[in-house]
Amino acid sequence: MTDLQERGHLLTEQVNPNSLNLDQLNSLELVELFNVEDQKAVAAVVGAKQQLAEAIERTAEALHKGGRLFYIGAGTSGRLGVLDASECPPTFCTPPEMVQGIIAGGPSALLKSSEDKEDRREDGAAEMREREITYLDVVVGITAGGTTPYVHGALQEAKVRGATTIFMACVPSEQVPADVDIDIRLLTGPEVLAGSTRLKAGTATKLALNILSTSV
Repeated sequence: MTDLQERGHLLTEQVNPNSLNLDQLNSLELVELFNVEDQKAVAAVVGAKQQLAEAIERTAEALHKGGRLFYIGAGTSGRLGVLDASECPPTFCTPPEMVQGIIAGGPSALLKSSEDKEDRREDGAAEMREREITYLDVVVGITAGGTTPYVHGALQEAKVRGATTIFMACVPSEQVPADVDIDIRLLTGPEVLAGSTRLKAGTATKLALNILSTSV
C-alpha cells in the first residue's frame, strides 16, 4: 500500500471528540453542534488567506493572458469544482471554456458515485492531455483528504506542461506533501461524522472556490 493510500492517520479521517455521542443528541443539540463545527470551516479559509491571495493573483494574470482555469477532483471535491465552474458563465458572462470543472468518472459521477475512478492516476493525467493544458493555464487540484491519485496525476501532468498548479486540501502538508506552485490547506479538523468530508471540508472548499472565481 502506497503512502497516498494510507488514510487512517489523516486529519479528515480522525474521530471528532465533540460528536462521540452523536446518536444521543436531540434535534436542537444536533443543530448547535453543526453550527459550532461549521465555524471551523470559515476559520480554515482565514488561515489560508495568504495562499488564496496568491492563487487569485496568479490566476487573474493567467486569464488576462488568454489562459484557462481548471478545477479537477473526485467525489464531493469534483462536484464542488464543477459547480463553481458552471456558475461562472451566468454570473460573469465568461465563455464556458474559460473556467472548467473536471470530475473523475465524467458527468455521470455528478449524480452517481464512482469511487473507483479516483484511484486512477493515469486518468487524471489523460484529462490534462485531452484539454491540451499549456503554460498559460491554471490547474487547481481539489482533494479534501489530499491523497486522491486522480488529482495527483493531473497536477503532475499539468506541471510538466508548464501550467500553474494549485493544490487545495484539508490536511496539513506534513501528512500529504504536494509539489505544486501554490499549496492551499483548509484545516477544518475531524468531521462530525468521521471521514464524511462533504461536511466541513466541503464547506471550506466551496468558500475558497467562491473567493477564487469571484476575485479573478
